[in-house]
Amino acid sequence: MKAAVITRPGLVEVQNIPDPTPGPHEVVIAVASCGLCGTDLHILEGEFADTFPIVPGHEFAGEVVALGSDVRDLKLGDQVAVNPSFICYECRYCRKGLTNLCEIAGGYGTSLNGGAAEFAVVGSKYCIKLPEHVRAIDASLIEPLSCAIRGYDVIRRQMGSHVLIYGAGTMGLMMMELAKRAGAATVSMVDLNEDKLAAANTLGCDATVTSANELDYPYGWELVVDATGNQHAIQDGLGRVDRGGTFLQFGVASYATRATIEPYKIFRNEITIQGSMATLNSFERAADLFAAGVLDPEVFISDRLPLDQYPEAIKLFQAGKGRKIQVVP
Repeated sequence: MKAAVITRPGLVEVQNIPDPTPGPHEVVIAVASCGLCGTDLHILEGEFADTFPIVPGHEFAGEVVALGSDVRDLKLGDQVAVNPSFICYECRYCRKGLTNLCEIAGGYGTSLNGGAAEFAVVGSKYCIKLPEHVRAIDASLIEPLSCAIRGYDVIRRQMGSHVLIYGAGTMGLMMMELAKRAGAATVSMVDLNEDKLAAANTLGCDATVTSANELDYPYGWELVVDATGNQHAIQDGLGRVDRGGTFLQFGVASYATRATIEPYKIFRNEITIQGSMATLNSFERAADLFAAGVLDPEVFISDRLPLDQYPEAIKLFQAGKGRKIQVVP
């Protein structure tokens, strides 16, 4: 089968590799679509993964085409989305219920071969069956949506809050859509890319700007979300939080990214700085919300490229073009 393979940090190419065979509790999925994510760029750069070569892709969905001998909950032809994260259930954090912080956590596309391939083998327990009206080619959006839901799980929020989001890419737009569902009074977005801001306007964002200085919120915002991982956005956002408000670090920053905080201001204004890591008991809720129409795939997915063009898709993503970029085997 064809697969995108990161052979070493900095090098990805499409290769022919052996077809996968399911173990007793596994299934083989014919991948319908695989989304690209900032995490894929970190892996390509040598972060977040210590095993090479590896097939990337942790956002994927498709059709079950082979069953392991002990699989009972799925059948051939089922359309499924894949929850890519697996955990040990034994370490200190798993025992505390913080499975997203598992000390030896791995995942499809990060420590085991993922979905940037014609076929992928996954444990059946990581598959969520899709209702008939949900297309598998769209359902790779469920994984990033589950991350966005985790973001809202960890913050203290109130109805009628004003929300400022940095980054109008896929994740920022998902955070915007959830903010509206969570009762935000207004949602404003900051991005340097006018095309991405146009997508935010299409989805009904209250204000879209290239700098928060263009907005008239003298007290700041009750919730400020960084969905970029960019040092300058993070630094600016930390200074925009209203008294009693929250700054959510949602975007994936590189290891080397640094920002300066003002401890007295945090103390005096009772500002909360909160992180959100991956997913925690949110994948099935994301599947339910997706099936209910919380996202419009035609707006969120800007580019679908054939698997043969995976390196080109990576370059498109690195250039900040489009919104969600998928490869389609």
